Amino acid sequence: MVSTPFNAATAAYGNAARLITQAAAKPAADLTATAGGGDFSAFLAQSLQGVVDSGKASDQMAMDMVSGKANVVDMVTAISETEIAIESMVTIRDRVISAYEEIMRMPI
Repeated sequence: MVSTPFNAATAAYGNAARLITQAAAKPAADLTATAGGGDFSAFLAQSLQGVVDSGKASDQMAMDMVSGKANVVDMVTAISETEIAIESMVTIRDRVISAYEEIMRMPI
């Protein structure tokens, strides 16, 4: 029963990585010419990949801890870094949704 959360987390990270790869493979509209900025979808995909990589590293650290190969401090640090990365992505998501809702309330 203990392996179920690790398997579920691994499956979730795998699904997220697959979605990121699919999103990156789709041709995005070139907004750099009109907006004068960078490619937001590439930035977002890169950020999400960083969160996925951080999660995979903390999962591996936890597995190493269970097998006696890792230090407790290293495991706690890896998990804390993953938690901060996930909280940051959730905050960004919430702000994007808030901005979208505000734009939708604007009169035409």
